[in-house]
Amino acid sequence: MRKHADYAFDAFLAAAARTNNRDALRQLAMRWYPLLTAHAWRLTGDHELTADAVQEAWLEILRGLPALRDDRAFAAWAYRITTRRCARLIGQRRSDRRLARAVDAEPRETGAEDRHDDGDGARVKQAMEALPREQRAAIALFHLQGLSVAETAIALDVPAGTVKTRLMHARRKLRDSLEGGMK
Repeated sequence: MRKHADYAFDAFLAAAARTNNRDALRQLAMRWYPLLTAHAWRLTGDHELTADAVQEAWLEILRGLPALRDDRAFAAWAYRITTRRCARLIGQRRSDRRLARAVDAEPRETGAEDRHDDGDGARVKQAMEALPREQRAAIALFHLQGLSVAETAIALDVPAGTVKTRLMHARRKLRDSLEGGMK
């Protein structure tokens, strides 16, 4: 979960990067590249699309940083840019729904931490991976990254009500999956 100190540090780095402070820009990129990559992966489920989306998002972030009016909004702003880049690339690459379902069904490459995680953590990860990508992204931003509903809405470029609906459905599916479908 994001803490107040994280927001403050990101705001400081964004403000410093805007003044052409290369060290601040490097730190901002080091902090945010993995987070934006994970977000793009949740949206696309494709390594190539993820890499392209994050690269394009960083270019837009660098170009747009001087115009960012509220440095504290960096997190939601960066997630929103990444979300839009993912959507654009998905739209370019996928001509029909069958192709989108085929890409979503591709197995996720597990990292070393996933291979050693047995128990509840692995069950939760598996249940999250089974969610539709829109719900998976909403639940990850809200619960794992600690963004508010409003920030999640900005990051995903959807209304706050849509985020609440996605969270409700995702929680229900996760509960059913983790309880074995029993209520």
